[in-house]
Amino acid sequence: MPRTPPAESPALESARRDRPPAILLMGPTASGKTDLALMLAGSLPCEIISVDSALVYRGMDIGTAKPSPEVLREVPHRLVDICDPAEAYSAARFCDDALAAMEEITAAGRVPLLVGGTMLYFRALQQGLSPLPQSDPALRGELAERARREGLEAMHRWLARVDPAAAARIHPNDPQRLLRALEVYLLAGRPMSELWQSAQRPDLGHRLLKLVRSPRERATLHRRIARRFEAMLAAGFEDEVRGLWARGDLSPEMPSMRCVGYRQMLDYIQGRRAHADMVLAAIAATRQLAKRQYTWLRSEPGCSWLYDDMPLEVQAREAVTRFCEASTGL
Repeated sequence: MPRTPPAESPALESARRDRPPAILLMGPTASGKTDLALMLAGSLPCEIISVDSALVYRGMDIGTAKPSPEVLREVPHRLVDICDPAEAYSAARFCDDALAAMEEITAAGRVPLLVGGTMLYFRALQQGLSPLPQSDPALRGELAERARREGLEAMHRWLARVDPAAAARIHPNDPQRLLRALEVYLLAGRPMSELWQSAQRPDLGHRLLKLVRSPRERATLHRRIARRFEAMLAAGFEDEVRGLWARGDLSPEMPSMRCVGYRQMLDYIQGRRAHADMVLAAIAATRQLAKRQYTWLRSEPGCSWLYDDMPLEVQAREAVTRFCEASTGL
């Protein structure tokens, strides 16, 4: 269960109560966040802001479970289809874009509804960006070569010695985050987790209602993940990735092509995996993503968890009602 945040002073609590509201709708992949967001947008004066590092890319529709064009026309989502897959989109850019969108929505008398599963973006928005050093391509190359020689498990043991907190959050089979944590330690001379803790917390200027959409049983989510990937294949996911690769300007190392599902499909298209292996690997990678998302969500304070064993609309209405009773402006 999420930890209980410390009590605020009466004066600070009163000041926060007068702030405009915003809703953060979080959850693991395939948990049904989009359906809940559409329901809330239909019953509240909300405007949706996507918090998803894959939905920003144009032409990546099927493998990202992007809402259909019809849905996007009826219920516009900000920060969707704003980048070409050849571009990199950072947490810093997301914060700039999201804060600007929140200001515009609030100025129009509506409520920002931030929806997604990219937990780094939620953390950066609420806690600020840590002063991490810029990547050093030469050092990153050395670390990648060492990982090829010694294996990711050995690299993870190294990280556990120098930054136990980061090692606890990073899976040994997540080379991108694993090597970045080691790179930061070597460049900064301090653990990445320590640098994160020193980040300056921004003042969003909003009173936040934080909702987490999740099945109660992990097995339920695993079944949804498998069914969703099978549906993506049936919808033409392979053709989507083949079309992207045929452009000729994308590489497997780009953030867009490292998205879960795309990475495994690209391996299949390039002949590095059999089809059956690709399907299993993509589903397994998505389950690992969900596991990392759950780890973050359990440590996020002040959340209302919305499970499947009660009517979703009732739970959401109760959470919003409690929020409204303590707030002015929704």
